Amino acid sequence: MEIPQIITHFTDDDLYKFTMCCAVIDNYPRAQVKYRFTDRDNRIYPSGFSDEVSRQLRLLENVTITDEEICFMKRRCSYLPFWFYDFLKGFRYDSSKVKVTQDPEGHLSVEIEGGWYETILFEVKILAIISELYYIMTGETETMDLADYAVRSSEKARRLIEAGCKFSDFGTRRRASFAAQETVVKAMKETDGSCKGPGKFVGTSNVWLAMKYDLLPIGTMAHELICAIAGMYGPQMANYLAMQAWTNTFNGALGTFLYDTYGWRIFSLNFSEAFANMFKGLRVDSGDNLDQLNKIVEKYRSLGINPLTRQVVFSNALNVDSAIELQKVAEKVCQPSFGIGTHFTNDFPGLRHLNIVIKLVAVKITESWTFWNDTCKLSEDAGKHSGDPAVATRFLQALHLE
Repeated sequence: MEIPQIITHFTDDDLYKFTMCCAVIDNYPRAQVKYRFTDRDNRIYPSGFSDEVSRQLRLLENVTITDEEICFMKRRCSYLPFWFYDFLKGFRYDSSKVKVTQDPEGHLSVEIEGGWYETILFEVKILAIISELYYIMTGETETMDLADYAVRSSEKARRLIEAGCKFSDFGTRRRASFAAQETVVKAMKETDGSCKGPGKFVGTSNVWLAMKYDLLPIGTMAHELICAIAGMYGPQMANYLAMQAWTNTFNGALGTFLYDTYGWRIFSLNFSEAFANMFKGLRVDSGDNLDQLNKIVEKYRSLGINPLTRQVVFSNALNVDSAIELQKVAEKVCQPSFGIGTHFTNDFPGLRHLNIVIKLVAVKITESWTFWNDTCKLSEDAGKHSGDPAVATRFLQALHLE
C-alpha cells in the first residue's frame, strides 16, 4: 500500500525557516552549505525507510506556496519584505540536493548540500517526514487516539493558562503526525478562548496551522545562522555578526536572539548595550534554565537595563510541569514565555519520540570557493554539541573553553 504524501502545504513549516531564509538572501546570497542528519538514539529504521523518505522528497517538488498563504503571511508577518514573497512564489524544492541512504543495519543517513538560500527550507520538512513516516511504517500510528489527545492537550493548556504562562507550540519537527499537531493547536486555541486565567496560548511555529486557526506564527531564528557565520568567519564574533545581519534585514523586528550556539560566555562578550536595547529578549535553549536566567538577568542589570522590560523565551525540552515551575521564578525578574515542542506534539502513551536533528556542518562564502569550512554547535549542554568532534574541539579551543 502506497503511503500518502506527508507534506502537502508549503507553509507546513516553522516560521523561523522563512525568516532565516530571508536574512540569508539579504546578507549571504551566494553562501553554500552542508547539513547532516543525526539520530541521537542511533535508532534502527524499518527496511526500505530511506527509499520512502526519498519518494516523499520527490513529492515535495510539487508543493508550492498559494496566494492564500502569502496573503496570511503579509497580514501576520509584516516584518518580511514583499520581495521575499516573490522569491517564495518562484521557489521549487529540488530533491537532488538531498541524499538519503540506509546502512545494512538500518541506520539512516541524510545529507543536504547546495545554496544556503534554497537548502535552508528543507530541514523542518525532512524531520517532520522522518518522524511521521517512522510511526506509519512501524504501525504505531494506528495506536494514536486523537480524541483522547485533544482532551489531554486541552488540559495541558488549561494548567498553563491558569498558572499565568504565555506559551506556544514549537512541535513541527518531531511531531507524531500532522494530525497530532493540528489536534494540539485546535484544542489549545479552543481552551484559550474558554479558560479563565492570566496566561495565554500565544500561537504556533507552524505557519500553515497558524493560518488555518488564525493564530500568530511564532519564531525568529535557529542555531544554523550563527553556525554558518562561525564557519565563514570564526566562532569568536559569530554572535556579533549574526546580530548585525539580523538587524540589517529586520531593523529591530523579530527581536528575540537565540544566544547559546557557543555558550553564554562568548555571547555575553558580544552582547553590547546597543544590541541589548535593539533586541527585546533572549531565548534559552540549553543548559540549566534557572542558571541561564540568572546570567541573563545579571547581564541586563550590568548594562543598566531593567530585566523586567525584557522577554526571556524558554524552549529547552520543556513540559507543562517544568514550565509552570519556571514561571513562578521568572515572572519576578523578566517577561517569560515558553516554546514547547515534543511534549505537545508527540506525547502519546507508550510512544517513544524520535530524538532527531539536522544540523549545518560546513559552509563556504561563495560557490567559487574551492574548499569548505567545517562548523559545529556547542551550546550549554555538552550532550547537545553537534558536528565533527575534532571541529568541536577546535572551536572550544578558539573560545578558550577547553
